[in-house]
Amino acid sequence: MLRCNIKNMQRRYSTLDKLFTELNRGLAPALETNAVADRPTPAQSLPEATMSDSEREHAMRLMRVNHAGEVAAQALYHGQAVTAKLPEVRAEMEHAAEEENDHLAWCEERIRELGGEVSALQPFWYAGSFALGALAGAIGDKWSLGFVAETEKQVVKHLEEHETQLPAEDQKTRAILKQMKQDEAEHGEKAMQAGGAELPEVVQLMMSLSSKVMTKTAYWW
Repeated sequence: MLRCNIKNMQRRYSTLDKLFTELNRGLAPALETNAVADRPTPAQSLPEATMSDSEREHAMRLMRVNHAGEVAAQALYHGQAVTAKLPEVRAEMEHAAEEENDHLAWCEERIRELGGEVSALQPFWYAGSFALGALAGAIGDKWSLGFVAETEKQVVKHLEEHETQLPAEDQKTRAILKQMKQDEAEHGEKAMQAGGAELPEVVQLMMSLSSKVMTKTAYWW
């Protein structure tokens, strides 16, 4: 009679298996909407501003860009968590992804309030950023953490630019951006404190150019 050792029959998942599992897990919400935040939106107690149609549309498109950026940020952290070498680095990536989900929900809610829709290209933002995150994690934890720090630095810069472009009356959107900016700056600082290395200038430039492509595209689609 053949006896099977159940323990030995358990499948051992390779890094590639984990990559596809995480990519599939992340693409599902990226294809859908209605993200749920753990924290209430910073704009919940603020009144809706009186704005012209063009001002509302511009504010909505800016928030759509920010929403696309949060989709990309989640993908980045998910990809890095799969290939991170140290458990503490992996845990930090997973925690950061959870906090980014709040931003995702806040942006999505504000986009709806302003009468718009999220970017139709968000599955592409997720897939591309996931691949970059997985690659960064595979190269080494210090570079992976450095990648996070540089990403967050560029995100903060974009948020500051968006704050200056918003109609002065739109305090609801401004409150969301302010909290997001604070969270993103903290993520970047934690990444460097955890051992992140500053990326070469050429990599920083490539990241900046890639970010500009996504920003301009998500504004319209």
